[in-house]
Amino acid sequence: MHAPDQLAIIAGNGVYPRVLARAARAAGVRKILALAFEGETDTELGQLVDEICWLRVGQLNRMLSTLRDAKINRAIMAGQIAPRNLFDLHPDWRALLLLAKMRQRNAESIFRAIAVELDKIGIALLPATTFLEDLLAGKGLITGPKLSRREKSDIDLGWGIAQKVAALDIGQTVIVKNGTVLAIEGFDGTNETIRRGGALGRGGAVMIKVAKPDQDMRFDVPVIGPETISVAVEAKIRAIALEAGRTLLLEKEDVTRAAQSARISVLGR
Repeated sequence: MHAPDQLAIIAGNGVYPRVLARAARAAGVRKILALAFEGETDTELGQLVDEICWLRVGQLNRMLSTLRDAKINRAIMAGQIAPRNLFDLHPDWRALLLLAKMRQRNAESIFRAIAVELDKIGIALLPATTFLEDLLAGKGLITGPKLSRREKSDIDLGWGIAQKVAALDIGQTVIVKNGTVLAIEGFDGTNETIRRGGALGRGGAVMIKVAKPDQDMRFDVPVIGPETISVAVEAKIRAIALEAGRTLLLEKEDVTRAAQSARISVLGR
């Protein structure tokens, strides 16, 4: 796509916002405003953008007024908000009104509602993969040893389960070993799911991560990064299967190097 002159990054935790800021700058974005959240966003992001505004999770009115005052009409959501903080909200009046209208509260429903509020003030929310298309997982073995027949069978089983769970908007990650589903992602997030499944499997389990069937690519896109691999190493995960074309590999070289070193196979399908 043609890079906008100005861009707002609504920045959650992890490396995602920093990777996006570098990619947007390389693509020709002249001015980048970051909306960062206390206790979530890495402070290093401030070195990669022109302006950073720090908010508390739940300060929706301040976020919208900051964007309106900056006269920026394109934004990207990058990075997650820790589940504990979504439950420990101190919402302002605008966020209270938004939450009161919601029958279901999860990451996607909250982000979708925010997207509607952004649209009301003339801000288009771009796909979360914008400027990062070359980081999407490809098909086939990305790194690591070839899989055994048993591991392939576990991935086949987990793939079908993960798709069903994702369709129900519960989570995107499943851990399987020897034909048994050990852990399914809930509100605790991917890393905790890996830890739970790894502990039960005691080594050799496989991880499957998929997008929702009707995935809105503007937010909650499946992502793995160096931290994911680090957690997988601790949990003694044997292989990670990702949905090709719809999962981002952040800091791809570091991810593949770390997985290769730990003899964890990463594949897209």
